[in-house]
Amino acid sequence: MDESKKESEDAGTSGGSGSRAVMRAMLSYPLFTASLLVLAVVLALLASGQSGPAQLIGSVWAGLVVLWVARGMVRDVMAGHWGVDILAVIAITATVAVGEYVAALVVGLMLSGGEALEDYAAGRARRELNALLDRTPRTARRVLADGSLEEISAAEVVPGDLLLLRPAEVLPVDGHLEDDETEFDESSITGESLPVTRLRGEYLLSGSVNGASAVMMRAASTAADSQYARIVDMVSAAAESRAPVVRLADRYAVPFTVLSLTIAGLAWWYWSDPVVFAEVLVVATPCPLLIAAPVAFLGGMGRAARAGVIVKDAGTLERLSNVRTVAYDKTGTLTYGRPELVAVEPVPGSAWASEDGAQELLRLTASAEQYSSHVVAASVQEAARTRGLVLLPAEDAREEATNGVAATVDGRAVVVGKSRFVAEYVGEVAEATLQPGHLAVYVAVDGKFAGTVVMADQLRADAADTVAALAGLGVIDQLVLSGDAQSTADHVAADAGLHRAFGELLPQDKVRIVGQVPHPPVAMVGDGVNDAPALAAADVGIAMGGRGATAASESADVVILTEHLGRVATAVRIGQRTMHVALQSIWIGIALSVGLMLVAATGSIPAVVGALSQEVVDLVVIVNALRAIRPGRSESAAMKLQVSRSAADAS
Repeated sequence: MDESKKESEDAGTSGGSGSRAVMRAMLSYPLFTASLLVLAVVLALLASGQSGPAQLIGSVWAGLVVLWVARGMVRDVMAGHWGVDILAVIAITATVAVGEYVAALVVGLMLSGGEALEDYAAGRARRELNALLDRTPRTARRVLADGSLEEISAAEVVPGDLLLLRPAEVLPVDGHLEDDETEFDESSITGESLPVTRLRGEYLLSGSVNGASAVMMRAASTAADSQYARIVDMVSAAAESRAPVVRLADRYAVPFTVLSLTIAGLAWWYWSDPVVFAEVLVVATPCPLLIAAPVAFLGGMGRAARAGVIVKDAGTLERLSNVRTVAYDKTGTLTYGRPELVAVEPVPGSAWASEDGAQELLRLTASAEQYSSHVVAASVQEAARTRGLVLLPAEDAREEATNGVAATVDGRAVVVGKSRFVAEYVGEVAEATLQPGHLAVYVAVDGKFAGTVVMADQLRADAADTVAALAGLGVIDQLVLSGDAQSTADHVAADAGLHRAFGELLPQDKVRIVGQVPHPPVAMVGDGVNDAPALAAADVGIAMGGRGATAASESADVVILTEHLGRVATAVRIGQRTMHVALQSIWIGIALSVGLMLVAATGSIPAVVGALSQEVVDLVVIVNALRAIRPGRSESAAMKLQVSRSAADAS
């Protein structure tokens, strides 16, 4: 959208601010403004008894409007894109041909004003999306070495800077809290309505609002690479998406045009009067088809953003509404993705079998894991640091995604990862005997299998509820796709209420299974780098991006900004609601237009009255489409239940 249209939209959204806002709006849509002026001139000439000049001016301008619309229509038809503009062109041409030039001007005014009307309605629906853009932090207060403060642009912040956050100030970048404890309002980022307490060292999301106390934070990113900036980029792209508008309008364009021409032709044949043909077509203009979809879809995208769910493009909402299979990654998706250390189990009789040996084995393992991006690697490092172990730098570190890391640590060759990965370096390894829900990190040192580090990850509190909610929304099949052991995947699936799980998968295996599900369309839910290919391959990729964007959120169509899996059901629910409202609005427009056509076919609606009545149809369609901004009754009840459970989990 260009700047002039944006100004017009903002003016419409706020209700206007006087004559300057009206002038800006008129200049933004010159064809509409000119049509309005021509109509005023024609009516003035008619009032003064000058019907000849009035007919000449009106007919010529209507012809120019037809040429303007026909130019785009022909271009679309040559590209194989059949739209509904052809009906408007025929209606204007017919009314001019039978001398109903005033009606032709009204139709032309309505057609040229449709863009302005759509932008105004879209501006109302887009307010939730624009709220994120309006709150983008502009400045930051950097603490210098001597303790003094320096106010800088948010773009000047670099990782490592110590920043002062004043009460109620928006965080300019991602970072870590340097004070003991404080509260943050993360509602604009995650959709959580309650303030969140953060402790020293915890990760802070840019765009959050500081509480009542001034605190210090250590920047972990630049403004351009922060969570908030990524959200703003996704919102901007989402707001400009128009994919389903074309699909939905064109889906009904050809049959609606054929029906309209059939009714008009039969009326002409029955009455032997071409004027009736024009009167029917006047009330058959296609504005309801063109307006309903964009208003509803933008409203749905705004609703999703308010709930902490960023939908990257409008077409995703349509696909969400039809999802029949949901596939989940395990670690970080169905589970919290923060495995805790259960035990270090060295090979019996080895040099690592003592208590000190086990500690050293953990330190070597964690040191090598510093060079892995997997969530389990981060948990191993955290477990080592919690036990007071100082991690060592590594040489020649190399990672094989989802499998493991090989590195030289303190002069020792350390290999960490899955059993088959470690076995490639040292030969046979002893498979660990694991309890359900446990996972093993296999370790080899200096060419010999040294033992395992056993971890356990907890199922998300809302996992089972999410599975049940999606089943209630019409999802036929739900399954787990995991790179972990089959026994672990089975255990997590059973706890979540799922009956199918696939373990020990590589990224390409996940892509293959996603492509072979028996009940498409399929949504894939994941959070890690290894999920990115499957997210891209699925009909709808949903990334759990609550702790920052990864390759998963870059590949996904939907990014959930909270730590609540239940937002997956929320996204599907919003998609279904939006699609329902969009289709309902289109059918209301079609029904009202057909009703008016049938009445006009009797010859009882003058062409001018018919043109004005179609404007009323447009307004009815817009008002109904705006309902997508609000949840339906069943959706409201489900969201209230989800909020209460989230609050209980937080407490």
